[in-house]
Formats: sequence, C-alpha cells, structure tokens
Amino acid sequence: MTLIEKLYQLFLECKEITTDTRDCPKGSIFFALKGANFNGNSFAHKALEQGCAYAVVDESTPDMIGNEQYIVVDNVLTTLQQLANHHRKALNTTIIGITGTNGKTTTKELLATVLAQKYNVLYTLGNLNNDIGVPKTLLRLNKEHNMAVIEMGASHPGDIKTLVDIVEPNYALITNVGRAHLQGFGSFDGVKHTKAELYDFMEAHNRANNIFINAESTDLLEMFSTHCKGESYIAYSPTNSVKAPFVAEITANNPFVSFRWKETNNESNVWHNVSTHLIGAYNIANMLAAVSIGRTMGVESEDICKALENYIPSNNRSQLIKTEHNTIIMDAYNANPTSMKAALENFMKMDVEHKMVILGDMRELGEVSNSEHQKICDLLKSAQFDCVWLVGKEFMATQNEFKSFENVEQVIAELQQTAVQNFCILVKGSNGIGLACLKDAL
Repeated sequence: MTLIEKLYQLFLECKEITTDTRDCPKGSIFFALKGANFNGNSFAHKALEQGCAYAVVDESTPDMIGNEQYIVVDNVLTTLQQLANHHRKALNTTIIGITGTNGKTTTKELLATVLAQKYNVLYTLGNLNNDIGVPKTLLRLNKEHNMAVIEMGASHPGDIKTLVDIVEPNYALITNVGRAHLQGFGSFDGVKHTKAELYDFMEAHNRANNIFINAESTDLLEMFSTHCKGESYIAYSPTNSVKAPFVAEITANNPFVSFRWKETNNESNVWHNVSTHLIGAYNIANMLAAVSIGRTMGVESEDICKALENYIPSNNRSQLIKTEHNTIIMDAYNANPTSMKAALENFMKMDVEHKMVILGDMRELGEVSNSEHQKICDLLKSAQFDCVWLVGKEFMATQNEFKSFENVEQVIAELQQTAVQNFCILVKGSNGIGLACLKDAL
C-alpha cells in the first residue's frame, strides 16, 4: 500500500482536512503547508492540541519520531494534491472544469445553480481556485454528490496543467481569454497557451468533444484547432451571430440584463425568455454557457430559466446597490483591460441619466501596465461620462484630465467634502485597490 493509499484510509475515517490551526474540526487531518511568510510545520503540534487527529508534515523534529499522529512526507502541498486526485478517482464523480480570464466565477455559480435543479452539486466556494483551493474543494466531495463544478485559476504558465491533472474533468469550459496577469504570463500568447492546457488534457483523454466553446470567440476557436485534433465540440453563440446548437439574444439592458435563448437542434425551436438580476450584456455569454451545459446534462429548459432568474450576484461582482443618494454598479472584485473595457462599453449603452465612473488600477500587468491604463483613459474621454474619478498610482501615471486619487482613502476624504448625489455610478477596479468600501460613502 502506497503512502497516498494509507493516507486515504485515514482521510475516510477522519472525513475532514484543514490547513489552518484556527479551524481544527475534531478528528480532522492537518496539512502543514508552507508559504512565503509562514511554515505550517511549526504549528503541527498546535493543530493536534486543537483537536486534529493527524498532522501531515514535511519537516520532522525529534518529538515526532514514533508518534503516529505525525505523517512525514516529502512535500505537503504535493501530498494534498495527490490525495485530492485519489479521492476524485475513487468517487468518479462527473466534473465540469472551468477556467478563463473573465467570468469564470460568475459562470461557475450560474452553472452550479442550474445543475442544482436536477443534481446534488459540489462547486468551488468563492474563488478557491488555486493549487490549494482546488484540492481542498475536491476533498469535500462525497458519495451524495453526482456532479461537481470546479473553477481553476491561473497567473503563471503551467498553473492550469497542475490543476487539471488533479481535477481530471469530464467536461471543460474556457469562458474567454483576455489581457490579464500579463506580469506572470509574459504576453497574451502566454495567457492563451496556459488556458489551453485545459484543452490539452481533454484531447489527451479523448474528451475534446466534451468541450464547450463560445463560437463567437476567434481566440477560443483558434486555441481548440491548435490543441485538439478533432473538430467536434459543443458550441454556443451569445448574440445569435454564429450557427450553434445553443444561441441567445439580448432583449433588455436597463440596468438588469434580459435575454432569450433556444436550442437550434431542438425540433420545437422555441425561444425561452429570462429576466435576470445581472448587470452587463457581457454576462449573456456566461449565462448561455450555463444553459448549454445544463441542457447537455439533461436539466429541463424551464428549470434552467427559473435558476437564472433567481440568481443574485454577490462578492462585488456586477451588483446593483441603491443607497440613499445614488445607484451603484459595484464591480470591484477584479479588473483587467478586457473586463474594464467591457464594463465601460456596457455602461455607455445603459439608458440612465447622470453617469459617474470610479475606476481603480488594474494590477499585475507588468511592463504594459501604463499603455493599458492609457487605453482606458482614452476610452473614457470618448465616452463623455458626466463624472470620472480614477484611483491608484497606475492611473495617475497616465495622460488624462480626470480627477485622480492615489488611494481609496483620498476618495473617501473627497466624498466627505463633496456631495455626490443622484448619479448612477460604475465602480470597478482590482480588489487590492479596495473600492468596495466606497458603497458606504456613496
């Protein structure tokens, strides 16, 4: 019996794992992970004192010798990932793997909501989509789950391959590819190559025909043709501009998006109307992806529509917030050139009066950061919004005539001196800028 097999037997007995001594369920297994500023091995004894049954470590001390509560391995993170993969194989649950530059978290939540109409679904909580979060999510799988939706994020080449090899998805979706994390990827080609590692896995395991693709994306189509030998995949068209098994058309965007969709391969050829609580025409692609996968998995059309209509976004992702003085479109969880441009273009088309924009820096863009921020400023100039505020050092380094602030604290101070009322305000920026806190000041 291998070490992973022995550890798996202990996991089946314990049922839970933890990586944090502040959360040690009685009888769980503690994994002593390392980070840039911490070493979990130093807290293994504390985890046992807090109630864990075992501690997996990769640095041993004399007091651990002969103590069966300590399980010494070569690398704790690798062991956690191997255990998760072993568990995934043992249960053989149908898994949909999702990645993409923008929209993957929203699509994941929409899809989980849709699939829950028919299945017991496990899905990634929040944005636990990295090399630690993904295995922890998989280890939450149990025999009652008959479907799982796993989100996979990346900021460096090889990240998706690492995660895909752990998850081994049965179905795959790349929502889109855009100019994000360029500091880590090096270039847009680096983004595409890394995201396509999901396609590589599907091709290698004869599952390429289980890939869902937005047929309006030339980048995704090019990636599929480059990384997959076959020509069969499941296509969807968010604006009904390309022939596909699933198509959609926008019917309203003021401020919430309404749309209609249909299956072109269905003999009835009936349009299904959906009124959502989502803002942004760009979200139709995310919703149609959920529709396409849901129908492929046998969820009834009426149940899909009901699920999409009942979904309410959270975590500062395209949330509509009405305060005493203003209406806020809070989209301050993340930002990159692709998502920023889409949000601004959508806001430009919205039929509302007195538009104000508060934008925060887009992070991790490396050497192209200045040029990408300048492009956004140029777009803002042509948009002619009533009021524009820019927040962060990157925006301050651009050529523009807008009011600029070094940080969010300066914005709050300005709001205490200047009354901002009766505006519809788009708030968007990278999470680290902290724009989410402005909702209390607006």
